[in-house]
Amino acid sequence: MRIISGKYKGRAINPPKNLRARPTTDFAKENLFNVLNNMIDYTECDVLDLFSGTGSISYEFASREARSVTSVEINAVHHNFIRQTARALGFENFYAVKANVFLYLKSCGKQFDIIFSDAPYDLEGSEQVIDLVFSNGLLREGGLLIFEHSNKQDFTSYDNFCQTRSYGNVHFSMFEK
Repeated sequence: MRIISGKYKGRAINPPKNLRARPTTDFAKENLFNVLNNMIDYTECDVLDLFSGTGSISYEFASREARSVTSVEINAVHHNFIRQTARALGFENFYAVKANVFLYLKSCGKQFDIIFSDAPYDLEGSEQVIDLVFSNGLLREGGLLIFEHSNKQDFTSYDNFCQTRSYGNVHFSMFEK
């Protein structure tokens, strides 16, 4: 896994073998960020990365100098890896949070410009993230929720849906406030 662009472009991130995450593929990640490059100014964004896994998406936003990045992961091994990697890279305004995503969304008192969610594809009820984000007012006006999922899910009928991008087996449905 590598950081695609920004201050740390090309930097390889080597998670230990005991991490059980399925990181977003470099191909899908690169294409997603190519789309985002035309939509947002990273330096003006507060980002929330849910189900962070290896932290791959968080590092991309931090490398592009997002105003702040909050990375939420419940698994202690994954959380520690994300925290240590962010520290080693010298990321400022990077917050690794060890928490259950659903509980975090219910209690979070902050708003974000971008929220990225990459729940395990087989996690039943993962789509609740979409409802929790909007019902709890976690996106700022004009903010974007990016929900990564398999081809078995379709969100086109959801409120605030704006588009889906597909890259191989990876699908990103986007919702805008």
